[in-house]
Amino acid sequence: MSGPKVTTLGAHLAASLDGLEALGAELGRLERWGGVLRVRLGRGGRLLVAGNGGSAALAQHLGGELVGRFDRERPPFSALALCAETAGLTAIGNDYGYDEVFARQVAAHGRAGDVFLALSASGRSPNLLHAASTARACGVLAWAMTGPAPNPLVGEVEDVLAVAAPGTASVQDVQQVAVHLLCIAFEEAGRRS
Repeated sequence: MSGPKVTTLGAHLAASLDGLEALGAELGRLERWGGVLRVRLGRGGRLLVAGNGGSAALAQHLGGELVGRFDRERPPFSALALCAETAGLTAIGNDYGYDEVFARQVAAHGRAGDVFLALSASGRSPNLLHAASTARACGVLAWAMTGPAPNPLVGEVEDVLAVAAPGTASVQDVQQVAVHLLCIAFEEAGRRS
């Protein structure tokens, strides 16, 4: 039994590298997001972050970096990965449908001064679209990291980082780096203040 062809691996790597190269044009946005996030969380706000599948894992990763630390000692900041609270997630899904699992949590936890970040490779997940709309209605700043634009999530948030990479896996590769860059920007903003 043979493994995957090297050309298939090389094609995936090339697509991800192209996406990472395009991410270079988004450094200013990530630096701005890191600064805004540091100010809002420093004033007692919180980050509400959500995603499905691999994006859910990435949401948990980002939350952990803010509550813990990325690469330097600092106080903890409030970040909730909405996809990680399984009792609430499954109760809402059971009672209201999966399209409402994040929106209902945003309505419960979101306050003016908070930030909602939707992570989505497609930008088409109904539960993230509903959550972004709910965030805006609650006065919560709504951002998204998505795959290539245009996609429906772009129109539901105040700002978006649309990753120019083909395919879910390559988008998620780039989003992982973007999350780390956001953490660096967040910690740098704290050093400057």
